Amino acid sequence: MSQTLNNVIAQAQNNPLHSLEEWEEDLLNRYPDPESIVKEGKTTEEYRNYETTIRDTVKEFYCLNHINQTYDFVLQKEKEFLKFDKKEMSVWDAVEFLNQLVDDSDPDTDMDQLQHLLQTSEAIRADGHPDWMVLIGFFHDMGKVLCLFGEPQWATVGDTYPVGCAFSDKIVFPEFFKENPDYKNLNYNTKYGIYEPKCGLSNVHMSWGHDEYFYQMMKNYLPEPALYMLRYHSFYPQHRENAYEHLMDKYDQEMFKWVKLFNPYDLYSKNPIPPDWQKLKPYYEDLVAKYLPATLKF
Repeated sequence: MSQTLNNVIAQAQNNPLHSLEEWEEDLLNRYPDPESIVKEGKTTEEYRNYETTIRDTVKEFYCLNHINQTYDFVLQKEKEFLKFDKKEMSVWDAVEFLNQLVDDSDPDTDMDQLQHLLQTSEAIRADGHPDWMVLIGFFHDMGKVLCLFGEPQWATVGDTYPVGCAFSDKIVFPEFFKENPDYKNLNYNTKYGIYEPKCGLSNVHMSWGHDEYFYQMMKNYLPEPALYMLRYHSFYPQHRENAYEHLMDKYDQEMFKWVKLFNPYDLYSKNPIPPDWQKLKPYYEDLVAKYLPATLKF
């Protein structure tokens, strides 16, 4: 292991990410998008008032993420968390927990997680999309309740990607994968690895995080386009870089139109004017009740 990498790991252990949102903030640097979602007269370029050098905390995050997200690790986490036996609570209890997450390092907003979710969902609603898509805007980060159960940040957020096959060089900081045990494993380090060409993403294990967790929780309640948005909204190596088309079938290709539709609302809906939660609350209470039971098993 290189001295540089050792230094990054040491920094990560001693100085973890200040919040779960730093990954999302970094996305605005890496994935510019059309201006259509941006409000308040700002351009997408103005949303990132950082020096061009990527912050150390983001680099530290991806170092840990890329080293530890192995195929066996993902199977272990799926077994551990997809039993949904940790806690039973309402959506609103989960929202209250997420509302504790504020990104002190974000130059674009000092709003809490609820405000980010509301700005995403309200931007979707303003454009006249179906109410289930509005709900996805409100719900898309709900899987971050994994932190409530002690999951580290590198196993909760971050760009997602398939495991069990070669890591694409289109993934951010691909050099860190060299320290991942799967990188030299002959079963996992070829283009297709354990998969077949065009096998379909439903047969592919993705790196572990809030996307897969909450998708699995919601799959009995929401329409298929909504589920694709939940499951793959962090799969930037594909919906921005087309790095894994060789694993996707025709159904995936069609459904990814919805994923790409959702993405700009998540990235560019921030503005300095907070939504009026007290005014909006009855609408969202009715919307949640339309699709979901009173409590969910987490």
